[in-house]
Amino acid sequence: MARQAGRDEGVGRIGRIGRIGRIGRIGREAGDAREAAGAGEACGRRHARADAWARRASRASRGWRTFWRGGGRGRVRAVVASVVASFSVMAFAAATLPVSWRVAAAAERTRSGGERAGGLRDTAGLIEISAAAPASTPIPAAPRRFAQPFAQPARAFAVASACAPSWPRWDRFKRDFVSADGRVIDVGSADERTVSEGQAYGLFFALVANDRAAFDALLRWTEDNLAQGDLSARLPAWLWGRAADGAWRVLDANAASDADLWLAYALLEAGRLWRERSYTARGALLAKRVLDEETATLPGLGLVLLPGPTGFRPARDAWRLNPSYSPPQAIRGIGAHVPDDARWARLAAGVGRVLTDSAPRGFAPDWALYRAGRGFEPDAETHAASAYNAIRVYLWAGMLDAGDPLARPLVAHFAPFAEHVAAHGAPPEAVDATTGAAAPRDGNAGFSAAAVPFLEARGERASADAQLARVARLERETASGYYANVLTLFGLGWRDGRYRFAADGTLRVRWSEPCSTPAR
Repeated sequence: MARQAGRDEGVGRIGRIGRIGRIGRIGREAGDAREAAGAGEACGRRHARADAWARRASRASRGWRTFWRGGGRGRVRAVVASVVASFSVMAFAAATLPVSWRVAAAAERTRSGGERAGGLRDTAGLIEISAAAPASTPIPAAPRRFAQPFAQPARAFAVASACAPSWPRWDRFKRDFVSADGRVIDVGSADERTVSEGQAYGLFFALVANDRAAFDALLRWTEDNLAQGDLSARLPAWLWGRAADGAWRVLDANAASDADLWLAYALLEAGRLWRERSYTARGALLAKRVLDEETATLPGLGLVLLPGPTGFRPARDAWRLNPSYSPPQAIRGIGAHVPDDARWARLAAGVGRVLTDSAPRGFAPDWALYRAGRGFEPDAETHAASAYNAIRVYLWAGMLDAGDPLARPLVAHFAPFAEHVAAHGAPPEAVDATTGAAAPRDGNAGFSAAAVPFLEARGERASADAQLARVARLERETASGYYANVLTLFGLGWRDGRYRFAADGTLRVRWSEPCSTPAR
């Protein structure tokens, strides 16, 4: 019926437009007739045919004037207004349809059958809650600690400006490591791999850069290739690349909780900052799946984040943990978006102990074993090494807002890391977390960039500046790989004031800077 009504209305409009055309032709005929009549008079009416034409045209002209004065003018205006309104509605629909479709698609995925319905039956309300929520939430005022970089009004952090300040480092990262279809590639790896962590970090950086085109491409590739087309139905596989037979596919279907946490965080914050509810809906569903499948309540420790859904419980009373997988700000930020799920508050309450109790010497381990009744022990597989995973613990700690209850304790606990950097001029590539003995090699440029926020949080500006200079020198000497560039984007993006985390973990971005401001 709706389609038939639309066709009828279209036919009616076409008829009205045809009438307008006929009216226009009558007017043109009238003008031509007056010209012909004048010419006939000047020539002494030498041509009877011209005289007859003039009389016919004169009658047409009088008919047009009668029509116009008798209400035709109003009818013509009404028809023109109707046509203009129709085109306006069509333009509005074209602009809003993609957003509506994405929201509807997100909702439809939660209602579809089979595994999706079974896995998400108890989360259907999240879509409704997200759709009913305000388009944006107020951003807390900038804390005093960061008053200078964020002198703009609070509203500026929630609404994107017409053009965001350029971020050359992000542009280079896209050029060197991101494919045209949105895959973050670990260039140089034997299998040309993509890890879910890289996709999640890419989404975060795209959000900080207000680069929505890149965000959507990264999200689309992640969903299509790591989550079988639906992030609301399953956690993404952590590893994708070229298999031994030459085929490109998922190489390990297990998930990585740090990637899943950052994915959910980026989606929820993108929904708030870009006012796009389809992001919010997907982020909320993914966040719930993280809690359901990648957490466990450990005796004497409480609710903690496991590294993934399977493979991290080597014994009945033992769990293998990765402290760097638990950034406090991301956990708090997700909890701020879904306050009705108390598990996020419980997870945030226990993350401090995971980070400090696993690092008795002030150096975070890459991996640690937690045993019921005994607490943390060195991880047998990695021999208590503090290296490429652990460097992120100092990064997360340094980027915490001064109002976060963990900021001061973590900065104090990991003081030995800062002391080593000051004494040796660089972060160590590896440390024995049980003894504090450092390996002879220094970390790469990414390690130095990751140390910058931590050193600044401790008030050690000279040491932080020295690490900035080291980053610049190393980048001139040799190209850095994917992971070093990720650490550099995090550390120097924070140092340059491109983003901050509020005390509740929500993201504060600098999108309102004029486009003419030089990029750093």
